[in-house]
Amino acid sequence: MATLQATTLLGSSSSSSFCNKSNCRRSITTRASINIPKHALSSLALPKLQRRVSNLEEFDIKRGTNNYTQNHPGDTSPLSSYEDSPSDRVVIAKLYAIMDSVADRIEMHKNICEQRNNWNSLLLTSINTITLAATTMVGIAATSSAEGTALLSLKMSSTLLYLAATGMLVMMNKIQPSQLAEEQRNATRLCKNLHSQIKTTIAIGNPTTRDVTEAMEKVLAIDKAFPLPLLGKMLEKFPSAVEPAVWWPQQRRKQARGLGNGMYNNGWSERLEKEMKEIVAVLGKHDKADYIRLGKKALKLNQVLAVSGPVLTGLAAVGSVLVGNSSSPTVGALGSILGIVAGGMASVANTLEHGGQVGMVFELYRSNAGIFKEMEEYITSNLEENDVQRRENGELLEMKVALQLGRSLSGLRDRADKGEYDEEFGSKLF
Repeated sequence: MATLQATTLLGSSSSSSFCNKSNCRRSITTRASINIPKHALSSLALPKLQRRVSNLEEFDIKRGTNNYTQNHPGDTSPLSSYEDSPSDRVVIAKLYAIMDSVADRIEMHKNICEQRNNWNSLLLTSINTITLAATTMVGIAATSSAEGTALLSLKMSSTLLYLAATGMLVMMNKIQPSQLAEEQRNATRLCKNLHSQIKTTIAIGNPTTRDVTEAMEKVLAIDKAFPLPLLGKMLEKFPSAVEPAVWWPQQRRKQARGLGNGMYNNGWSERLEKEMKEIVAVLGKHDKADYIRLGKKALKLNQVLAVSGPVLTGLAAVGSVLVGNSSSPTVGALGSILGIVAGGMASVANTLEHGGQVGMVFELYRSNAGIFKEMEEYITSNLEENDVQRRENGELLEMKVALQLGRSLSGLRDRADKGEYDEEFGSKLF
């Protein structure tokens, strides 16, 4: 019996014609119908599209899960954890926002560093020029036979110049432009380092809200350690005690991402713990202590020079007033000597302080001491964590410490074996 029976075709046609003198049109309308049995239609039914789509989706999910399992053995998490979730995208967006802010700070600190370095050069040149001009006028007044108005003009001009130099020196010694410029250099370097750290965090993948919090804390800590404003927030340039600079938040114990779970003891061993303890002792006893000692010497020298300059220009101003004293030639002679010698010594003191950038040297020593203090806290925060799996990977930490100290891994171990009582410093970098 054939699947399809003969069909009955019923057709009807109608025709109509329209003719006129110019043309003749004919339209034919044909109607047809085809009758097909019901059982034939059921045998020709197509599969549902929705079911086919769902099967494809199921196949894709299984294929994606299998690929993920092959690339990440031992991890049976579903595909939803493999793909980026909306919360992950928000975390990455926050990290990029912090990166943009850090990049802006880098540019600001760089520009302000150039500005304050120009302050140091321009103020040094201007004050020395004013002081030497006043000294020249005192010498002319003392050696010339000018009297009356001419002598009075020279004395007044030199006195006013000395007083102007004294006021400018007090202001310059207070703000220490060379030290301000060094602070901004340090801030620029630290911001660049933080910018690179955030890029690395994003590149490794799977950033968390804790990474965002830590990045924010680091940005604010740098802002506090090296402020941009000059008035109201400027760091104390002549502190009573020399302390290492601090530009980092409280150290947090953090496991290196993706390195701790698959390694025995997270890269730590008894030998490595002993090595790190010895390195901490060496840095505290030798490196950090030495830079604090040098910082104290630089601070004392800077204090002496900062006081000497204005005092000498003030004495030179008094001497210039006494030049040419007709009532007492001895007083006039002493005034001339004081005006000339004190003015010349003031220029020397100003050149040593700001030309030698003693304030910058003090800040350099203080920052170097801060580097070693940060390393101490960084290592100690890992050693104090009892759970080894929560520490940063031991091999990675050892490599970081070796690079920061300018040593190879074998050199770092040799220095640790010598102990803290050996006179060799821990750092070979600076």
